[in-house]
Amino acid sequence: MSINPWTDKAIGGIGLKGVKTRFRAYQLGEAGSSYSYFADGHFTLIEARRTAEYSYKTLTHELALCEKKTIDTLHITSWDVDHCNPGDLEWILENLKPEKIEYPGYAPHTDSAKKSLALIQGYKKKHQASTSKSIIRVDPSYIESLGAAVNLGYNNLFYHPKKIYENNSNNNSTVKLFRTGSFNVASLGDVEDTNIGAYLRASKIFCNEVDVLILPHHGAPSKITTKKFLEEVRPTVAICTSNYDNQYSHPCDEIRDTLHELEIPIFTTKTGDVIIESTHSHTKKYHLTNLITNSSKVSSEYDYDAKKADLLNKNPDTIRNRYNPGFKGKGIRR
Repeated sequence: MSINPWTDKAIGGIGLKGVKTRFRAYQLGEAGSSYSYFADGHFTLIEARRTAEYSYKTLTHELALCEKKTIDTLHITSWDVDHCNPGDLEWILENLKPEKIEYPGYAPHTDSAKKSLALIQGYKKKHQASTSKSIIRVDPSYIESLGAAVNLGYNNLFYHPKKIYENNSNNNSTVKLFRTGSFNVASLGDVEDTNIGAYLRASKIFCNEVDVLILPHHGAPSKITTKKFLEEVRPTVAICTSNYDNQYSHPCDEIRDTLHELEIPIFTTKTGDVIIESTHSHTKKYHLTNLITNSSKVSSEYDYDAKKADLLNKNPDTIRNRYNPGFKGKGIRR
């Protein structure tokens, strides 16, 4: 279930769970973004992109590793063609058959965006008799309809769009924190407004739980990814999807220098896919691998600890009493 963090009145959380979790940032070989987040058997494809030469093979491989033939959720943050290409979207709908689609809640303003929306509406009509299919327009009214968040939980959270920006469609991107797994991934689309950054910094969950931050707007200069924002959120790693010969040289030097100053490592898809997977008991440790272009060869590897595990372990008595009332034994009852 996804919920709205802005009415958050809950304190505490739930017991630490072992959840096999994988995240992948795909090299497309061209401008654009594509990621997947797999947790507890649920596969989410983030952005409607896929390229025949590069990501088709790696996405197919990733699905096989997760023992999936189709995807559970297609999450699209923006109508811009680098996030949602109608040709790629059509292939995804026909071949990966998502059970749920979360699509941008603002009106499409380009021909490609209008075609993409028509494809989604056609998919909805085709499956209107199916009770398993869910097609969601993520707009302010949808965000407002969601329930209150629970600290230190395993539910995904929507943060934006809180409102529709008429003069800058980038700021209408969907912002979501994927936290159903053992490590959390924040997806910011192309948002760039200062007020949205302030919203995110006001959330204790967002500031305490982001392990992997997908840089907004492919690492372009932004009023959100300031030093203050990065200091308060303090992600463990930052991810940027960027083609090797992209004309904008993303991520920009300013953001790269700030991340370096704060000792936050950044990984890009310029040289290959970035894979992050939980290890050991799937409760705390996760392993990051940066691959070499269009291959399974490893460029670099690192190990990290999930923030959620440390937070949940800080107050075991409080957590035990909240989720296991009357339980007198040791540990947390599953």
